[in-house]
Amino acid sequence: MRMSQLFLPTERQPPADAEALSHKLMVRAGLVRQLGAGLWTWLPAGWRAHQRVVQIVREEIDAIGGQEMLMPVLQPAELWKRSGRYDAIGGELFRLQDRKGADMVLAMTHEEAVTQHASKVVRSYRDLPFILYHFQIKERDEPRPRAGVLRTREFIMKDSYSFDRDQAGLEANYERHREAYARIYDRCGLEWYECQSDVGMMGGTMAHEYMAPCVAGEDEVVLGPNGYSANLEIATADAQPVPALPDTISGELHTPGQTTIEAVAGGLGVPAGNLLKAFPIIVGEDRYAVVVVRGDHRVGEIKLTNALGEKWRPAREEELHGPAGFLGPADGVELLFDQAIERGRYVVGANSVDHHKVYDYEGGQTLDVRTVEVGDTIGGTEVRIEPAIEIGNIFQLGTRYSVPLGLTYSDENGAEHPVVMGSYGIGPARIAAAAVEQFSDEKGIAWPKAIAPFDVEVVALGKPGTPEQEAAERVYEQLKAIGLSALLDDRSSGPGEKFADAELLGAPLRLTIGKRSMDSGTAEAQIRRGAQDVEGGIAISEAAEGVQKLWPTIP
Repeated sequence: MRMSQLFLPTERQPPADAEALSHKLMVRAGLVRQLGAGLWTWLPAGWRAHQRVVQIVREEIDAIGGQEMLMPVLQPAELWKRSGRYDAIGGELFRLQDRKGADMVLAMTHEEAVTQHASKVVRSYRDLPFILYHFQIKERDEPRPRAGVLRTREFIMKDSYSFDRDQAGLEANYERHREAYARIYDRCGLEWYECQSDVGMMGGTMAHEYMAPCVAGEDEVVLGPNGYSANLEIATADAQPVPALPDTISGELHTPGQTTIEAVAGGLGVPAGNLLKAFPIIVGEDRYAVVVVRGDHRVGEIKLTNALGEKWRPAREEELHGPAGFLGPADGVELLFDQAIERGRYVVGANSVDHHKVYDYEGGQTLDVRTVEVGDTIGGTEVRIEPAIEIGNIFQLGTRYSVPLGLTYSDENGAEHPVVMGSYGIGPARIAAAAVEQFSDEKGIAWPKAIAPFDVEVVALGKPGTPEQEAAERVYEQLKAIGLSALLDDRSSGPGEKFADAELLGAPLRLTIGKRSMDSGTAEAQIRRGAQDVEGGIAISEAAEGVQKLWPTIP
């Protein structure tokens, strides 16, 4: 591709509202442009990077037996009503009606559609197992689009689906996808973690997320010894110990205006962990309960949902058993204690305005409902908590969709069983953005070579028609002939603009040909990652051979 022909609107300044590094650089490098809130257009160079990721994903899913197809984004709402997700998912699901008044949805994922198709075909155990997948646009009415292409209302996702006779078959396909995902992220050149995660709206029995660590990540990953990694939403670790409450603090305590843990702990001169925090909730329709955690801990909403096994909501003020800010244990109130609370004396609300009291906790049945904190340990080793971008997820769905949508098969004896399913998603746009986040510097992007828009950029410093330009043209043609994706900057711009754009766009290797190159017979060569100059450059007459020899050493 010639730069003079490439639609590449580079910018010197990032968008005023950009916070994430990938948002800033992808706009400045002319890779993407915003059309509306959460709606992004991939421009030619950006789309090249996106599609290089897509091809890696396609190759690896094909390698485990996936069969590519394509399903519609616009779907009958009836399928989603049968699965139960039409009502279960909130405002993030786009709902609409066609001209005949039929309810429709814009799919954010395709479990319903693929299950419906399979239910029309699968009859016998002989029809199983198989894997179907596609790359398709997803629509999600994201309430807070942000961070460029990281959190959008429309995006492309690869979702694959496995269909098996039993749990053992599902587990085998699940492992195949885990291995394929590891190869995908390695090939894309990312730093990544596989983490235990919550099944969320997808349902099922098990899930893993794939995370790329970076400061722009909206998720947090807990990392511990022996390869432990889990999303903070569900992670578990041992709490930091807290010293016993001093014996000098006892009985009922006058705490005027002290409605927060910090205020009470500060007034008493004790650590927040010497207090217990009451979190009143309504479970199901009308079951009132109080979740109790240490004062230095927080209730994890997803962990609480999983522990309860049913829906809940925070109790409203008029539903409380005492004044807000002074709630504590009370006769007749169901108490759900977090497992990090050890037996001992704690300060709790006295259920009376401006009063707390000392409470003896004697132990009992507990739940793991708190969020892991910095300083917690696993096996005596402190965990790390790092921000990360979610770049993929996999789910053991089991019969979550096959039962409501009637996907069954007959076994060898003629008995009917629901098909056991798995679902596996991966986001090419997020992989591309994560690569920008992880591999960039103050001058621009330093793409991993597997997913860069262009492998090599040839910068011609001479004007059109000069010997330098003609030499750059020859090098450009040599590189194309050996199968590399080359970009020739043949513009009449000055060296400063050309170098600035090259560093911004981030091709893994840059060859510069100017007057000095004509005198020496060599092109100046620089590896973009780390701005490493290649000693001796690359001979212009043997540019293809020189680049081929250098290529394996480029990250």
